[in-house]
Amino acid sequence: MGCGSCSSGNKVSGCNNNGGCQTGGCNKMNVFDWLSNMDMPVIDKFPIIEIRFKGGHKGYFRNAEDLELYTGDAVVVDVPNGHHVGHVSLQGELVRLQMQKKKIKDDEEIKRIYRVAHEKDLEKYEEVKKREMPTLYRARQIIQDLKLSMKLSDVEYQADNSKATFYYSADDRVDFRELIKLLAGEFRIRIEMRQISLRQEAGRLGGIGSCGRELCCSTWLSDFRSVSTSAARYQNLSLNPSKLSGQCGRLKCCLNYELDTYMNALEDIPKVDKPLQIEKGAAKLQKTDIFRKIMWFGYDDENTWHPINVSRVHEIIKLNKEGKKPASLMEDDVPGKEEINLNSDLERMDKKYKSKSGNRNKKRRNKNKNRNRSNNKNQNNSRNSS
Repeated sequence: MGCGSCSSGNKVSGCNNNGGCQTGGCNKMNVFDWLSNMDMPVIDKFPIIEIRFKGGHKGYFRNAEDLELYTGDAVVVDVPNGHHVGHVSLQGELVRLQMQKKKIKDDEEIKRIYRVAHEKDLEKYEEVKKREMPTLYRARQIIQDLKLSMKLSDVEYQADNSKATFYYSADDRVDFRELIKLLAGEFRIRIEMRQISLRQEAGRLGGIGSCGRELCCSTWLSDFRSVSTSAARYQNLSLNPSKLSGQCGRLKCCLNYELDTYMNALEDIPKVDKPLQIEKGAAKLQKTDIFRKIMWFGYDDENTWHPINVSRVHEIIKLNKEGKKPASLMEDDVPGKEEINLNSDLERMDKKYKSKSGNRNKKRRNKNKNRNRSNNKNQNNSRNSS
């Protein structure tokens, strides 16, 4: 079946988007199939299909019946003690690469795909999914009554209505044996408790980040690497927890995206552990522009920051180690030498918009003058005619 949010409608051939839906409704944790338009040998077609379930969870199942499947098709798959409904997210050689990346072996443990889901299967699955929200609210009440230190974030029912998986997060180990008994007696179903991290919880629930885009963990990021405050220090970011923390309460994963670039650029930046000794006094480091290779120094008795090139800083440090003090921070005290202004970009933007606003005001004044002249001329003509 095709994706319901796409303009292609419900077609057996799927929406043929190869994992890159433009509507944004079905592209959660997808992979673009860049081999789909290439002529691949039919005989050597990889028989394992990647299936996506609720919350971006993915599994790998064998296409033993050699079904004709397309990206976005709903299929019924074999799971322990029953069956479940998922959607085809990837197939072909890229599935082999994904399995190698995740170290999943192609053996007998891989379950098979039963069939393409019929309308009755989808209708039954939709009815089962309607139980998830009431179950979530009721389960939270039971957890609160038992006074368990855990946070229940999501509930997922199996398509055959034989099992419910409860996703929770907790800081410490939780004894939920009594909870399972109460939940099983309340909902008359087999219960599975699955603990997830706070980053995985944010990925399942989704949301909008401070950048204005969907959360990386809910759209494409699957491997969570540790993020430390040193990543913010290397990038000269303000150590403000409210700005550095994501919706999961942990440090943002995007702090690691440009870290390697900053680390490579910092190799040429000298470490200034103490003030530079100049004949005028001690110059303290105030700011570093990593990519422009410029460091700003200032004296204690001045409010002015002096931009110094990295090569010049190396020279001054070398002279200080030899017990010498240069005459000035600059290489040559040439009068009229062009200096780098700290707020040059801001001043350039101010001049740009001031010129635009000035021209706009000038045009408005000229327009008003012309209108007044025409009005006076019309009044004089009317008096002369009278």
